[in-house]
Order: sequence, then C-alpha cells, then structure tokens
Amino acid sequence: MDQQHPHPPVPAPAGLSADLGGYTWTPQTAGESGGAVYRLHSKADAPDLFVKHGKHAVADDITDEMIRLRWLATHVPVPAVAHFARTPDEAWLLMTALPGQSAYEVMEAHPGQQGAIVDALARFLRRLHAIPLSACPFTSDHTYRLAHARARIDAGLVDEDDFDDEREGWSAEQVWDAMQDLMPMAPDPVVTHGDYSLDNLFICDQEVVGCIDAGRLGIADRYQDIAIVWNCLAEFGRPLQERFLAQYGLSDPDWDKLRFHLLLDELF
Repeated sequence: MDQQHPHPPVPAPAGLSADLGGYTWTPQTAGESGGAVYRLHSKADAPDLFVKHGKHAVADDITDEMIRLRWLATHVPVPAVAHFARTPDEAWLLMTALPGQSAYEVMEAHPGQQGAIVDALARFLRRLHAIPLSACPFTSDHTYRLAHARARIDAGLVDEDDFDDEREGWSAEQVWDAMQDLMPMAPDPVVTHGDYSLDNLFICDQEVVGCIDAGRLGIADRYQDIAIVWNCLAEFGRPLQERFLAQYGLSDPDWDKLRFHLLLDELF
C-alpha cells in the first residue's frame, strides 16, 4: 500500500461521518470487487479501518457483501462491520482492518515461507469448506453465476483485455463456448469464498488470520475456490500449486472442473 498519495474523504451520511473524521484516506488498488476502497489510517489512538463505497449496482453489491461478512464472521475470521450506511443510490461499508499482510505480499517478500503459506491456505480452505451447507443461506453455484455471466456478455461488460495469458485474444463468446464444452458437471457443493485469491487471505506468523472480499460467498462447487488459488499460485511455480492440492486433500484433481471455473472467472 502506498500511503504517499492521500485521497479527500468521500462524503458520507451524518451518522457515518463521525466515525471517519481525523483519518487519512488512501485508495486501495488490489482486488476487483467493485466500488472504491480506501484504507483509513494515521489517526491518533485509533485503529486502521477500511471503507468501501459505491453507487447504483455497485451499492447493491456492497450491501450483499455486508450481509455475507456478518454471516461469515460466525464461522471464520473476517473484518468486522463497524458501520454500514445505505441510501437509494449509494452504500458505505466501514470495516476493521485485519492484522498481518496479504498472502501474496508475504510469499513475494519471503520466498522461504512460501511452502508454509501454501499449507496454511489449504488448511483455511478446508475449514471454510467444512461449514455445514444447511447453515449457509447464499448460493453462488455455476448455474447462478452462468446466468450472470451471460448477462454481462450481452451487456458488453466483460473486459476481454484482462483475460489470463492462455486466453489472450479470446472473445467473451469464445470463453462462453469453451465452458459449454465442459458441461455438464457432477456437483460437489460446499460453502465457498468465491474469490479465494492470494490478495484476499491475510497472513500473520505463517497462518491465515482472516479473509476479505466476501461478496461472492455462497454454496458452489469446491473448485470455485480451488481454481482461483491454483491460478494465483502459478506465479510461484507448479510445485507450490501441486503442494496446495495435496495439502487440501486432492490426490486426483478434476482438471475439467478446474478449467471450467477459471473460464467462468474470466467473465467477472
């Protein structure tokens, strides 16, 4: 995070403004969850906080994330919702900051810890996936997300320039067609994070101390999470990818499912 370029505070409702006063606001660029995210810091005798702000459809997404965060907090560590405010057109979500650094930051800065971090990521994901399905009121399965993906393609909202290297030059329709070739799939539903990336898992003392960006949380195939972290670990080498799968407990991975969920992720 670069704290050398502060941002003017975002106007907020009166009930929230009092909680935001006295902080320096720094925009955050990591993550693709929608809206604007700021870290609030450098206030005397006050903890760092994060605020997420968005308008229109993004305000609905932020509202959904707030609901999911409050539910997920009863099962695994996540940022606490310090305040939430909503108008018909805007939403503000104020959250506590997790300790430590993102898994990506730790793995990049400390290569000798990479194996231990991968093991911790696998343990945390097993813990998340062990939450009883009956406890989760949210769905994010591939049928649900395919409907949203199709709507995004039809509306021209897919950023085709942001596809992974192996799909460079593809159109969104080509991604869609490639997914159809991999269906149907036998369902293996668990409670998923939805965007289990190295930027969204926080590490302290080589253990995961919490996750952020829970807006896609819901019941889905376990490969929704496995595919995302597998893709993130590619930067650090195939042995660490394979170590993650082994530590998670996959001795015979379903490569078609993994590929399907990587394709699906391109459309969001």
